[in-house]
Amino acid sequence: MAISKEDIIDAVGAMSVMELNDLVKAFEEKFGVSAAALAVAGPAGAGGGAAAVEEQTEFNVVLAEVGANKVGVIKAVREITGLGLKEAKDLVDGAPKAVKEGVDKAAADEAKKKLEDAGAKVEIK
Repeated sequence: MAISKEDIIDAVGAMSVMELNDLVKAFEEKFGVSAAALAVAGPAGAGGGAAAVEEQTEFNVVLAEVGANKVGVIKAVREITGLGLKEAKDLVDGAPKAVKEGVDKAAADEAKKKLEDAGAKVEIK
């Protein structure tokens, strides 16, 4: 039984950002392609290369490494996310892990600064 395009689109639409990221990686591995190359090549006929380099408006703040001051990082995570102590500790212990997802550039930079001030290594994606 074949899956229709609509079924695939509905399934992708219901996924979180992290699930979509995993899906893209799986496609890259399975078919030996790069999503970056597809994004540049796809819209070239519609509007040139400038359309493919659309400015990113949503960012994910990822805690890459905790560093030496684990307690300070947990406090920073609690301040940024509003999580309880146990949830913040679990997030820090699970590093690398997303702290905030889908935030604007200013909020991402602010969260990164707070976490780095606490001693953590942070990536914005």
